[in-house]
Parts: sequence; C-alpha cells; structure tokens
Amino acid sequence: MQTSTVRPQLAQRTSLWLHGPVLDALLGWCFLPIAVVVHFTEPHLGTVQALVGVIFLISFAHQPLTLGLVYGDPVQRAAHRRLYTWAPLCAAVLIMLGLSISLSMVAVLAGLWNAEHTLMQRYGVMRIYGRKAGDDHGRLEKPMFIVWLVTAVAFIGAYVDLDDLVLKLGLDANNSRGVHALDHVHGLAVVLFWVGAAASVLLTVRWWRAERAFGQASPAKHLYAVGTLALVVAVMVDPIAGVAGYVAAHAIEYFAVVHRSLRTRRDDAPVAVATATPWRRLAVYVLYFAFIATIVVTLGAVFGGTLYAYAILFFGALHILYDGFVWKLRRPNVAASLGIVAPA
Repeated sequence: MQTSTVRPQLAQRTSLWLHGPVLDALLGWCFLPIAVVVHFTEPHLGTVQALVGVIFLISFAHQPLTLGLVYGDPVQRAAHRRLYTWAPLCAAVLIMLGLSISLSMVAVLAGLWNAEHTLMQRYGVMRIYGRKAGDDHGRLEKPMFIVWLVTAVAFIGAYVDLDDLVLKLGLDANNSRGVHALDHVHGLAVVLFWVGAAASVLLTVRWWRAERAFGQASPAKHLYAVGTLALVVAVMVDPIAGVAGYVAAHAIEYFAVVHRSLRTRRDDAPVAVATATPWRRLAVYVLYFAFIATIVVTLGAVFGGTLYAYAILFFGALHILYDGFVWKLRRPNVAASLGIVAPA
C-alpha cells in the first residue's frame, strides 16, 4: 500500500488540535452524555419525546449557518454561481413535489441523507486532524467510516427488537409501518451485518497500520477516531439514544467548527468582516439565533407543523448540499482558517 505523506516536521509548526486538547475531547465525545441521558429516560415516553424535540431543534438551528457562509462570501459564490443561484429554487420544488407524494418517503430519504452527511462531517474533521499531522490517509478513512455506519444500520435491521423500538418511540400505526418495513429485509440485514463487521475489522486494521507506519502520532486524530467508532456502537446498542447523540453531536460540533473558522478568518468577505471581533461575533450569533427562534415560533406555532417541516427540509437540503463545497480543505483560505499550515 502506498500513501502520499507530507513531512512530519510540518505538524511541529502547527497545533495538532483543532480547538485544544480539552475542548476537542469534549466535542468529539459530546454524544456520550446525550445518549446516556436519553437512554435512562426511555421508560418515560413524554420525557424522551421532549428531549428528542430539543435535539432536533438544535439540529435545525445549525443548518442555515451554511447559507451565511455561502451568500456572505463573494469568492465562494463566484466559484459555483449557477449552483448557488438555482439550488434553492430546485430544492423548494422537489420538496413540495415529494411532500405531495408521501411525507414518509421524504422523511426516510431525508433521514438517510442526514445520516450520511453527519458521518461525512466526522470524516471531514478527521481530515482536518490528518492534514494538521501531515498525513494523507483519507482514502482509507472514508470507506472505513462508511462501512462502520452501514454495519450499524444493518445491525438494527438484523437484531433490534422492532416492536420494543416502536413502543419506546410511541409511534402511531402509520409511522410504525415504516419501522416494521425492516422486517422484510431481516435476512439481508443479518448477512450485511456480518459482512460489514468483517470489513470493518479489516479496514480498521489497515488504517491503523498506515497510521503507525506514518510515524507522526496524532492523539487528536486517534481520540476522534475512537470517539466515532464509539458513536456508531452506541447507535447499535440503543438506537434511540445513539441516534439522539449522533444528531445532537453533529450540530454542536458544526457550531464549534464554524466559530473556529470565523474567529481566525482575515479576508474581506462580508461574513468575515461581520465576525472579525469577539463583539461582532457575539452580535451576529444573537441575531442568528433570534432568526431561528422567529422561524420556529412563526412557522411552527402560527402556521402549523407542515410549514415548519417544509422549512426543516429546505434548509437541511441546502445545508447538506452546500457543505460539500464550503469546507474544501484544498482551498488555502479554508485550510488556514482551521489552523492547517500549507507544506513548504
């Protein structure tokens, strides 16, 4: 196996951590206390539903951030002008079309897309740590993460008691049918789980050998990798608590990465100028969360749940789509904002 490497001396000129050892550890493992709290409140359906509601509100709150990073940066807009011009209109039309056909279908597709997107954010943070250490192991890490997630989902279909899951979630007859649809793929899920488990071991061993051969240990990266594996295992052990931690940690971590990037940006884009000082950032954050509160209260309480669900799907679709273009570490300004020093 050949992997391209950058001189290990590069890591000595920049911190291997994104925020610092303590904060990175807290962020990388913030799913754990959330999952534990949800797990121990599961006997109380009302409490679990309230917690899940708060978690999904936090998740929704992070999504429009990406729009500010795109439309507040002329360089970003110019790089993909047609995409950023037409994507909102296309998303609006497709969501309306999907909701007119089947709300359950849209919810399932959105859930799967979000699961993949959340995993790719974990992969992206791993690459930040890898770039800081000077390695180029992304081709090993991406398939490893994907196989971990597929294995966890297959485990749910193969070995989780679906009747108990429906009972804990308090689903009605219509929504429970979506869960019980997994009964039809039980045999396939069993096979897929064991194939995935074997592939997971092989890919993890291969990645670890590459890390050791590289010779520049990154405790930040390794701690984060273990945390990602623990998150996937949590989803298998308790799907409700694990998914709650999975969703909440994604949003919390995204807020932290955006803050880290804005805090160190020195370009003249409107979004960078507006957040150039601590007081400006505080003002922007207050206005932003006021905007989120307005959406929730206006659309949720005044106009009803359907319009609120539409807003969640709309902002979520654009967030997932745009993120793939905003956080390209190959762009020098993006790398620099995250503390990645270009090789000499």
